[in-house]
Amino acid sequence: MIRTLILTAFCLAAAAILAVQSSHAATKAGVETQFRQWLEADLWPEAKRAGVSKPVFDRAFSGVSLDWDLPDLAPPGFPKPKQRAQSQAEFREPGAYFSEKSLQGLAATGRSLMQQHARTLAAIEQRYGVPASIIVAIWGRESGFGRAKIPHSAVRVLVTKAFMSTRTDLFRREILAALKILERGDIPASAMKSSWAGAMGQPQFLPSSYLEHAVDFDGDGKRDIWNSVPDSLASIANYLAQSGWVRGRDWGFEAVIPDGVTCALEGPDRARPIAALTDMGIIRISGRPFPERERKAPGMVLVPAGTLGPEFVVTPNFYVIKEYNNSDLYALFIGNLADRIAHGGGAFVTPWANTGSMLRSDIARLQASLERQGYDVGGADGLPGYKTRRSIGEWQGKNGQKPTCFPTPALLKALP
Repeated sequence: MIRTLILTAFCLAAAAILAVQSSHAATKAGVETQFRQWLEADLWPEAKRAGVSKPVFDRAFSGVSLDWDLPDLAPPGFPKPKQRAQSQAEFREPGAYFSEKSLQGLAATGRSLMQQHARTLAAIEQRYGVPASIIVAIWGRESGFGRAKIPHSAVRVLVTKAFMSTRTDLFRREILAALKILERGDIPASAMKSSWAGAMGQPQFLPSSYLEHAVDFDGDGKRDIWNSVPDSLASIANYLAQSGWVRGRDWGFEAVIPDGVTCALEGPDRARPIAALTDMGIIRISGRPFPERERKAPGMVLVPAGTLGPEFVVTPNFYVIKEYNNSDLYALFIGNLADRIAHGGGAFVTPWANTGSMLRSDIARLQASLERQGYDVGGADGLPGYKTRRSIGEWQGKNGQKPTCFPTPALLKALP
Protein backbone atom coordinates (compact mmCIF):
# COMPACT_ATOMS: atom_id res chain seq x y z
CA MET A 1 0.00 0.00 0.00
CA ILE A 2 2.74 2.41 0.99
CA ARG A 3 4.71 1.49 -2.11
CA THR A 4 1.62 2.10 -4.26
CA LEU A 5 1.09 5.51 -2.66
CA ILE A 6 4.72 6.43 -3.20
CA LEU A 7 4.55 5.37 -6.86
CA THR A 8 1.30 7.26 -7.32
CA ALA A 9 2.80 10.41 -5.76
CA PHE A 10 5.90 10.05 -7.91
CA CYS A 11 3.81 9.71 -11.07
CA LEU A 12 1.68 12.73 -10.14
CA ALA A 13 4.80 14.81 -9.47
CA ALA A 14 6.36 13.74 -12.76
CA ALA A 15 3.16 14.59 -14.59
CA ALA A 16 3.09 18.01 -12.95
CA ILE A 17 6.69 18.67 -13.99
CA LEU A 18 5.95 17.61 -17.56
CA ALA A 19 2.87 19.83 -17.60
CA VAL A 20 4.91 22.82 -16.44
CA GLN A 21 7.61 22.09 -18.99
CA SER A 22 5.03 21.69 -21.76
CA SER A 23 3.32 24.91 -20.72
CA HIS A 24 6.66 26.75 -20.67
CA ALA A 25 7.61 25.36 -24.07
CA ALA A 26 4.21 26.36 -25.46
CA THR A 27 4.68 29.84 -24.07
CA LYS A 28 8.06 30.13 -25.78
CA ALA A 29 6.52 28.87 -28.99
CA GLY A 30 3.78 31.47 -28.64
CA VAL A 31 6.34 34.23 -28.15
CA GLU A 32 8.20 33.05 -31.26
CA THR A 33 4.92 33.31 -33.21
CA GLN A 34 4.36 36.82 -31.87
CA PHE A 35 7.93 37.65 -32.88
CA ARG A 36 7.37 36.62 -36.52
CA GLN A 37 4.15 38.65 -36.60
CA TRP A 38 5.96 41.65 -35.07
CA LEU A 39 8.68 41.45 -37.71
CA GLU A 40 6.21 41.81 -40.56
CA ALA A 41 3.56 44.06 -39.03
CA ASP A 42 5.73 46.36 -36.92
CA LEU A 43 9.43 46.31 -37.80
CA TRP A 44 9.16 45.92 -41.58
CA PRO A 45 7.11 49.10 -42.19
CA GLU A 46 9.64 51.17 -40.24
CA ALA A 47 12.57 49.50 -42.00
CA LYS A 48 10.94 50.24 -45.35
CA ARG A 49 10.59 53.92 -44.42
CA ALA A 50 14.31 53.89 -43.51
CA GLY A 51 15.22 52.76 -47.02
CA VAL A 52 15.63 49.02 -46.44
CA SER A 53 14.44 46.81 -49.31
CA LYS A 54 12.21 43.79 -48.76
CA PRO A 55 14.76 41.28 -50.11
CA VAL A 56 17.42 42.56 -47.67
CA PHE A 57 14.90 42.49 -44.80
CA ASP A 58 13.77 38.95 -45.60
CA ARG A 59 17.32 37.62 -46.00
CA ALA A 60 18.36 39.19 -42.69
CA PHE A 61 15.66 37.37 -40.73
CA SER A 62 15.45 34.15 -42.70
CA GLY A 63 15.64 31.33 -40.17
CA VAL A 64 16.32 33.74 -37.27
CA SER A 65 14.73 32.82 -33.95
CA LEU A 66 14.86 34.61 -30.63
CA ASP A 67 17.98 34.13 -28.52
CA TRP A 68 16.58 33.16 -25.13
CA ASP A 69 20.03 32.98 -23.53
CA LEU A 70 20.67 36.73 -23.64
CA PRO A 71 20.50 38.71 -20.40
CA ASP A 72 17.93 41.41 -19.54
CA LEU A 73 15.05 39.90 -21.50
CA ALA A 74 11.37 40.61 -20.81
CA PRO A 75 9.41 38.16 -23.00
CA PRO A 76 5.73 39.05 -23.45
CA GLY A 77 3.52 36.92 -21.21
CA PHE A 78 6.42 35.86 -18.98
CA PRO A 79 6.87 37.18 -15.45
CA LYS A 80 8.66 40.51 -15.49
CA PRO A 81 12.35 40.20 -14.60
CA LYS A 82 13.08 41.07 -11.01
CA GLN A 83 14.81 44.38 -10.54
CA ARG A 84 18.25 44.02 -9.07
CA ALA A 85 18.19 45.59 -5.67
CA GLN A 86 20.92 48.17 -5.34
CA SER A 87 21.53 46.88 -1.83
CA GLN A 88 22.86 43.66 -3.34
CA ALA A 89 25.57 45.24 -5.46
CA GLU A 90 28.80 46.58 -4.06
CA PHE A 91 30.53 49.56 -5.58
CA ARG A 92 33.77 48.24 -6.97
CA GLU A 93 36.81 50.11 -5.71
CA PRO A 94 38.68 51.87 -8.55
CA GLY A 95 41.99 50.05 -8.15
CA ALA A 96 40.39 46.71 -9.02
CA TYR A 97 39.97 47.93 -12.61
CA PHE A 98 43.70 48.05 -13.28
CA SER A 99 45.05 44.52 -13.57
CA GLU A 100 48.82 44.88 -13.90
CA LYS A 101 49.07 41.46 -15.58
CA SER A 102 46.47 42.45 -18.16
CA LEU A 103 48.05 45.84 -18.81
CA GLN A 104 51.52 44.39 -19.23
CA GLY A 105 50.27 41.76 -21.67
CA LEU A 106 48.27 44.24 -23.72
CA ALA A 107 51.20 46.67 -23.79
CA ALA A 108 53.67 44.04 -25.05
CA THR A 109 51.33 42.90 -27.81
CA GLY A 110 50.38 46.49 -28.62
CA ARG A 111 54.00 47.54 -29.12
CA SER A 112 54.59 44.64 -31.49
CA LEU A 113 51.44 45.35 -33.51
CA MET A 114 52.15 49.08 -33.63
CA GLN A 115 55.45 48.27 -35.35
CA GLN A 116 53.78 45.72 -37.64
CA HIS A 117 51.15 48.24 -38.78
CA ALA A 118 53.39 51.31 -38.55
CA ARG A 119 52.76 52.54 -42.09
CA THR A 120 48.98 52.21 -41.80
CA LEU A 121 48.92 53.84 -38.37
CA ALA A 122 51.09 56.73 -39.57
CA ALA A 123 48.65 57.42 -42.41
CA ILE A 124 45.69 57.20 -40.02
CA GLU A 125 47.35 59.53 -37.50
CA GLN A 126 48.13 62.05 -40.23
CA ARG A 127 44.53 62.05 -41.44
CA TYR A 128 42.69 62.06 -38.10
CA GLY A 129 45.20 63.52 -35.65
CA VAL A 130 44.78 60.72 -33.10
CA PRO A 131 48.03 59.14 -31.80
CA ALA A 132 48.68 55.60 -32.94
CA SER A 133 49.20 54.47 -29.33
CA ILE A 134 45.68 55.60 -28.34
CA ILE A 135 44.17 53.81 -31.35
CA VAL A 136 46.05 50.59 -30.59
CA ALA A 137 45.18 50.78 -26.88
CA ILE A 138 41.45 50.96 -27.67
CA TRP A 139 41.82 48.16 -30.23
CA GLY A 140 43.48 46.00 -27.58
CA ARG A 141 40.97 46.80 -24.86
CA GLU A 142 37.90 46.29 -27.03
CA SER A 143 38.73 43.09 -28.88
CA GLY A 144 42.19 41.90 -27.92
CA PHE A 145 43.55 43.47 -31.13
CA GLY A 146 40.88 41.71 -33.15
CA ARG A 147 41.75 38.30 -31.74
CA ALA A 148 38.87 37.95 -29.29
CA LYS A 149 36.12 35.56 -30.27
CA ILE A 150 33.00 37.52 -31.21
CA PRO A 151 30.55 34.67 -31.62
CA HIS A 152 27.04 36.11 -31.79
CA SER A 153 24.93 37.00 -34.79
CA ALA A 154 24.42 40.75 -34.49
CA VAL A 155 21.07 40.49 -36.27
CA ARG A 156 19.79 37.85 -33.86
CA VAL A 157 21.06 39.67 -30.77
CA LEU A 158 19.69 43.05 -31.81
CA VAL A 159 16.31 41.85 -33.01
CA THR A 160 15.83 39.75 -29.87
CA LYS A 161 16.54 42.75 -27.70
CA ALA A 162 14.43 45.03 -29.90
CA PHE A 163 11.49 42.67 -29.46
CA MET A 164 11.76 41.66 -25.81
CA SER A 165 14.54 43.30 -23.82
CA THR A 166 14.23 45.75 -20.95
CA ARG A 167 15.42 48.50 -23.37
CA THR A 168 13.46 47.84 -26.56
CA ASP A 169 13.62 51.45 -27.86
CA LEU A 170 17.43 51.47 -27.83
CA PHE A 171 17.74 48.15 -29.62
CA ARG A 172 14.98 48.94 -32.10
CA ARG A 173 17.13 51.85 -33.29
CA GLU A 174 20.14 49.56 -33.48
CA ILE A 175 18.46 46.77 -35.47
CA LEU A 176 17.23 49.37 -37.95
CA ALA A 177 20.79 50.71 -38.20
CA ALA A 178 22.04 47.14 -38.76
CA LEU A 179 19.55 46.69 -41.61
CA LYS A 180 20.88 49.88 -43.22
CA ILE A 181 24.39 48.40 -43.06
CA LEU A 182 23.14 45.26 -44.78
CA GLU A 183 21.38 47.38 -47.41
CA ARG A 184 24.72 49.08 -48.21
CA GLY A 185 26.32 45.69 -48.77
CA ASP A 186 29.33 46.22 -46.50
CA ILE A 187 28.86 42.79 -44.87
CA PRO A 188 26.39 39.90 -45.22
CA ALA A 189 24.16 39.16 -42.24
CA SER A 190 25.91 35.81 -41.69
CA ALA A 191 29.25 37.59 -41.13
CA MET A 192 27.90 40.46 -39.02
CA LYS A 193 29.18 39.24 -35.66
CA SER A 194 28.75 40.99 -32.33
CA SER A 195 29.01 40.62 -28.59
CA TRP A 196 25.95 39.58 -26.57
CA ALA A 197 25.15 43.31 -26.27
CA GLY A 198 25.25 43.94 -30.02
CA ALA A 199 28.70 45.65 -30.21
CA MET A 200 30.25 44.66 -33.51
CA GLY A 201 33.66 43.79 -34.86
CA GLN A 202 37.13 44.77 -33.74
CA PRO A 203 36.25 48.31 -32.55
CA GLN A 204 33.05 47.02 -30.87
CA PHE A 205 30.72 49.53 -32.52
CA LEU A 206 26.98 49.42 -32.16
CA PRO A 207 25.37 49.67 -35.62
CA SER A 208 24.49 53.35 -35.14
CA SER A 209 28.15 54.11 -34.35
CA TYR A 210 29.19 52.10 -37.40
CA LEU A 211 26.98 54.23 -39.64
CA GLU A 212 28.47 57.42 -38.19
CA HIS A 213 32.12 56.49 -37.82
CA ALA A 214 33.16 53.37 -39.76
CA VAL A 215 35.75 54.00 -42.48
CA ASP A 216 36.93 52.16 -45.59
CA PHE A 217 40.65 52.75 -45.18
CA ASP A 218 41.99 49.85 -47.24
CA GLY A 219 40.14 51.08 -50.34
CA ASP A 220 38.17 47.93 -51.17
CA GLY A 221 34.84 49.77 -51.18
CA LYS A 222 33.57 48.20 -47.96
CA ARG A 223 33.75 49.40 -44.35
CA ASP A 224 34.79 46.08 -42.85
CA ILE A 225 35.42 46.35 -39.09
CA TRP A 226 35.25 42.58 -38.72
CA ASN A 227 38.12 41.47 -40.96
CA SER A 228 40.10 44.53 -42.06
CA VAL A 229 42.72 45.89 -39.65
CA PRO A 230 43.10 49.20 -41.57
CA ASP A 231 39.34 49.75 -41.55
CA SER A 232 39.12 48.89 -37.85
CA LEU A 233 41.98 51.17 -36.79
CA ALA A 234 40.83 54.08 -38.96
CA SER A 235 37.27 53.70 -37.69
CA ILE A 236 38.47 54.02 -34.09
CA ALA A 237 40.46 57.13 -35.02
CA ASN A 238 37.53 58.62 -36.91
CA TYR A 239 35.26 58.03 -33.92
CA LEU A 240 37.62 59.96 -31.67
CA ALA A 241 38.24 62.70 -34.23
CA GLN A 242 34.53 63.26 -34.75
CA SER A 243 34.08 63.29 -30.97
CA GLY A 244 36.43 66.27 -30.71
CA TRP A 245 39.98 64.92 -30.37
CA VAL A 246 42.39 67.85 -30.10
CA ARG A 247 45.33 67.20 -32.42
CA GLY A 248 48.72 67.58 -30.75
CA ARG A 249 47.52 67.28 -27.15
CA ASP A 250 48.11 64.45 -24.69
CA TRP A 251 45.31 62.68 -22.79
CA GLY A 252 46.60 63.62 -19.32
CA PHE A 253 49.30 63.29 -16.68
CA GLU A 254 49.54 61.70 -13.26
CA ALA A 255 49.93 64.55 -10.80
CA VAL A 256 50.36 65.52 -7.15
CA ILE A 257 47.83 67.80 -5.49
CA PRO A 258 49.57 69.39 -2.50
CA ASP A 259 48.13 69.89 0.95
CA GLY A 260 46.10 73.05 1.01
CA VAL A 261 44.70 72.54 -2.50
CA THR A 262 41.31 70.86 -2.40
CA CYS A 263 40.48 67.79 -4.43
CA ALA A 264 37.08 69.43 -5.03
CA LEU A 265 38.61 71.25 -8.02
CA GLU A 266 37.64 68.20 -10.10
CA GLY A 267 35.48 68.30 -13.20
CA PRO A 268 35.51 69.20 -16.89
CA ASP A 269 33.37 72.25 -16.12
CA ARG A 270 36.16 73.59 -13.88
CA ALA A 271 38.86 73.61 -16.54
CA ARG A 272 41.60 76.23 -16.40
CA PRO A 273 44.99 76.65 -18.06
CA ILE A 274 47.42 74.02 -16.79
CA ALA A 275 49.77 76.88 -15.92
CA ALA A 276 47.13 78.10 -13.45
CA LEU A 277 47.03 74.66 -11.85
CA THR A 278 50.80 74.65 -11.49
CA ASP A 279 50.60 78.10 -9.91
CA MET A 280 48.46 76.45 -7.21
CA GLY A 281 51.23 73.94 -6.61
CA ILE A 282 49.90 71.00 -8.63
CA ILE A 283 52.83 69.21 -10.28
CA ARG A 284 53.46 66.14 -12.42
CA ILE A 285 54.19 63.02 -10.40
CA SER A 286 57.52 62.66 -12.24
CA GLY A 287 58.64 66.11 -11.14
CA ARG A 288 59.18 67.10 -14.78
CA PRO A 289 57.38 70.24 -15.95
CA PHE A 290 54.28 69.95 -18.08
CA PRO A 291 55.09 70.31 -21.79
CA GLU A 292 55.05 73.96 -22.78
CA ARG A 293 52.32 73.40 -25.37
CA GLU A 294 50.13 71.97 -22.60
CA ARG A 295 50.76 74.72 -20.05
CA LYS A 296 48.81 77.33 -22.02
CA ALA A 297 45.93 74.96 -22.80
CA PRO A 298 43.06 73.97 -20.52
CA GLY A 299 43.42 71.09 -18.07
CA MET A 300 41.18 69.52 -15.47
CA VAL A 301 41.80 67.88 -12.11
CA LEU A 302 40.70 64.22 -11.93
CA VAL A 303 40.63 62.22 -8.69
CA PRO A 304 38.81 58.93 -9.38
CA ALA A 305 39.53 57.65 -5.85
CA GLY A 306 39.62 61.07 -4.23
CA THR A 307 42.82 61.49 -2.23
CA LEU A 308 42.91 57.70 -1.75
CA GLY A 309 44.54 56.95 -5.09
CA PRO A 310 46.37 58.47 -8.05
CA GLU A 311 45.56 62.07 -8.96
CA PHE A 312 45.63 63.50 -12.46
CA VAL A 313 45.58 66.58 -14.62
CA VAL A 314 43.73 65.59 -17.78
CA THR A 315 43.10 67.35 -21.07
CA PRO A 316 39.89 67.55 -23.11
CA ASN A 317 41.10 64.43 -24.96
CA PHE A 318 40.49 62.41 -21.81
CA TYR A 319 36.80 63.22 -22.13
CA VAL A 320 36.91 62.33 -25.82
CA ILE A 321 38.07 58.84 -24.83
CA LYS A 322 35.08 58.76 -22.48
CA GLU A 323 32.85 59.28 -25.52
CA TYR A 324 33.98 55.79 -26.58
CA ASN A 325 33.08 54.34 -23.18
CA ASN A 326 31.61 56.68 -20.59
CA SER A 327 33.82 55.71 -17.66
CA ASP A 328 36.65 57.58 -15.97
CA LEU A 329 38.38 54.28 -15.25
CA TYR A 330 38.08 53.11 -18.87
CA ALA A 331 39.63 56.35 -20.12
CA LEU A 332 42.45 56.09 -17.55
CA PHE A 333 43.05 52.47 -18.58
CA ILE A 334 43.33 53.52 -22.24
CA GLY A 335 45.61 56.44 -21.39
CA ASN A 336 47.91 54.34 -19.24
CA LEU A 337 48.01 51.51 -21.79
CA ALA A 338 48.78 53.98 -24.59
CA ASP A 339 51.66 55.43 -22.54
CA ARG A 340 53.05 51.93 -21.99
CA ILE A 341 52.82 51.16 -25.70
CA ALA A 342 54.35 54.46 -26.84
CA HIS A 343 56.91 55.15 -24.13
CA GLY A 344 57.40 51.93 -22.17
CA GLY A 345 55.61 53.42 -19.17
CA GLY A 346 54.36 51.44 -16.22
CA ALA A 347 51.74 51.54 -13.52
CA PHE A 348 50.63 54.79 -11.95
CA VAL A 349 53.14 55.87 -9.31
CA THR A 350 50.63 56.50 -6.53
CA PRO A 351 49.01 53.22 -5.48
CA TRP A 352 45.27 52.72 -5.29
CA ALA A 353 44.38 52.54 -1.61
CA ASN A 354 41.99 49.90 -0.34
CA THR A 355 38.92 52.09 -0.10
CA GLY A 356 36.75 49.29 1.25
CA SER A 357 33.41 48.41 -0.24
CA MET A 358 30.09 50.16 0.10
CA LEU A 359 26.74 49.04 -1.18
CA ARG A 360 25.42 51.05 -4.06
CA SER A 361 22.32 51.75 -2.02
CA ASP A 362 24.48 53.26 0.72
CA ILE A 363 26.25 55.53 -1.77
CA ALA A 364 22.85 56.52 -3.17
CA ARG A 365 21.75 57.46 0.36
CA LEU A 366 24.91 59.53 0.76
CA GLN A 367 24.21 61.26 -2.55
CA ALA A 368 20.59 61.93 -1.60
CA SER A 369 21.73 63.50 1.67
CA LEU A 370 24.08 65.83 -0.19
CA GLU A 371 21.32 66.69 -2.67
CA ARG A 372 19.02 67.71 0.17
CA GLN A 373 21.72 70.13 1.26
CA GLY A 374 21.88 71.71 -2.18
CA TYR A 375 24.84 69.87 -3.71
CA ASP A 376 24.79 68.74 -7.34
CA VAL A 377 25.93 65.11 -7.20
CA GLY A 378 24.85 64.23 -10.73
CA GLY A 379 22.00 62.02 -9.51
CA ALA A 380 21.61 59.61 -6.61
CA ASP A 381 22.46 56.49 -8.60
CA GLY A 382 24.98 54.86 -6.27
CA LEU A 383 27.91 55.58 -8.58
CA PRO A 384 30.27 58.33 -7.36
CA GLY A 385 31.21 60.34 -10.44
CA TYR A 386 33.13 63.60 -10.38
CA LYS A 387 30.11 65.64 -9.25
CA THR A 388 29.61 63.37 -6.26
CA ARG A 389 33.33 63.31 -5.43
CA ARG A 390 33.72 67.07 -5.47
CA SER A 391 30.46 67.56 -3.56
CA ILE A 392 31.87 65.30 -0.85
CA GLY A 393 35.06 67.39 -0.80
CA GLU A 394 33.11 70.63 -0.61
CA TRP A 395 30.94 69.31 2.24
CA GLN A 396 34.00 68.06 4.10
CA GLY A 397 35.78 71.40 3.75
CA LYS A 398 32.69 73.31 4.86
CA ASN A 399 32.36 71.12 7.93
CA GLY A 400 35.93 71.38 9.11
CA GLN A 401 37.15 68.06 7.70
CA LYS A 402 40.11 67.46 5.43
CA PRO A 403 38.62 66.80 1.99
CA THR A 404 39.07 63.26 0.68
CA CYS A 405 36.47 63.48 -2.12
CA PHE A 406 35.44 59.85 -1.82
CA PRO A 407 32.49 58.06 -0.18
CA THR A 408 33.17 56.05 2.99
CA PRO A 409 30.96 54.44 5.65
CA ALA A 410 32.22 57.01 8.16
CA LEU A 411 31.15 59.84 5.88
CA LEU A 412 27.68 58.32 5.46
CA LYS A 413 27.27 58.26 9.24
CA ALA A 414 28.46 61.86 9.55
CA LEU A 415 26.02 63.26 6.99
CA PRO A 416 22.70 64.53 8.34
